[in-house]
Amino acid sequence: MSGFGWRGRLGPVVPMAPAARVDRFEIFFDLVFVFSFFIITRATARDISIGALLHAMLVLAVLWWSWVVHSVVAARIRLGEGFVPVLMTIGMAALFTFALSLPQAFQDVRGAAGPIVAAASYIVVRLVHVLLYLHAVRDSPNERRQLMRFVPEMAGSTLLLLAAALVPLAIHSSAAAPLVRDGLWALVVLLQYGTGQLTGTWTGGLASAEHWTERYDLILIIALGESVISVGVGSNLIGQPPTAAAVTAAVLGIFFTAALWWAHYDMIGPAARIALHAAEDGPRVTMARDAYAYCYLPMIAGIILFALGAEQIVGQITNPQVSNWEPARGPAEPLLFGGVLLYLCGSMLFQLRTLHTLSWTRVVTLGLLAMCPPLVDRLPALGTLALLTAICVGMVAAEVVIFEEGRTALRRLILEERASHEAHEAAYRAHWHEPNEPDEGE
Repeated sequence: MSGFGWRGRLGPVVPMAPAARVDRFEIFFDLVFVFSFFIITRATARDISIGALLHAMLVLAVLWWSWVVHSVVAARIRLGEGFVPVLMTIGMAALFTFALSLPQAFQDVRGAAGPIVAAASYIVVRLVHVLLYLHAVRDSPNERRQLMRFVPEMAGSTLLLLAAALVPLAIHSSAAAPLVRDGLWALVVLLQYGTGQLTGTWTGGLASAEHWTERYDLILIIALGESVISVGVGSNLIGQPPTAAAVTAAVLGIFFTAALWWAHYDMIGPAARIALHAAEDGPRVTMARDAYAYCYLPMIAGIILFALGAEQIVGQITNPQVSNWEPARGPAEPLLFGGVLLYLCGSMLFQLRTLHTLSWTRVVTLGLLAMCPPLVDRLPALGTLALLTAICVGMVAAEVVIFEEGRTALRRLILEERASHEAHEAAYRAHWHEPNEPDEGE
């Protein structure tokens, strides 16, 4: 019987190869993040206020850091091979529990069940990642020593989350209890992202730039998809009569979300992927950290904010008791335009870090978005949504025309790379159709 036990039966850890791609288990794991983004949006939509938005951003930042740590582990070992999926399923269950507890994490300080469950499940998620990474660097004493630099962050984060659950409970009669809780969550965020900058890069480098960029591109698409779901489900488009205003609002929502997808994935994302491939060693790792781990966070935060704003506006448009000519009510307009503005700011920071350029079309678009909220108070809700869509679609249309030469060269390079890769795969698979050579004795 093998001495490796269940790990021997399932197979060993497989290291990441330079040309590796995202495997199916990683996409399966992303289902939990799909649910987490949806939970954050739904919990915030119940009662939109400054405090609720602050809590949503704190939760998102902590959740995103767990994604960053997860992507670092996935950059070192294949998560879908050997015994790794068993441990990752445990982490997936813990992350799902963490997401379930988030709506209660900032409720009445006397109800500590939600914060305690969030802290306990977060500990499990981080332990799974640490165990996998320790196993991956078990034969490298130097990398194990480097990994120890991140232990204070993990220990501090979990202790602060536990304190955020227990300390407000002990002082629940004090008016300062909610402030203490929020302050402890803010300290968690500062500790995590500060450690990522001050401690330096993670161990082992970045073997596959393709895997890293594809991983983050997929999670951003998931966030954009969740915005569509949130608008449709949250505003109760399902079951509503297909009025002209409701259909128009739904179409506009798809158009401006597609424009935001195009704004990143048409030129900026592919060019950044090539830049990360071109970088080597330390510069590659720091670019991956700064551009993807850090700049993607404001982009996803912006998606959640404009999803909330669009939900409010579409809900008003589809409400038969509200006239279609009434302006948008409440925080809908600031959330809608502010969310898109934050998304584009994150995208511009990403472009600046990876390509060392800024598109003047984006700067002009930011200026237009910043001017819109005070000017749309008199517009009907549908007109507000149409204005935002016109700005977003106009931006990508202008870039297609203005940057035609550079865009054409980039697309040609991408298609050549893809054709070369596909030809290599086809040549390899052609061997499956070759007849088996007879043995010498036949």
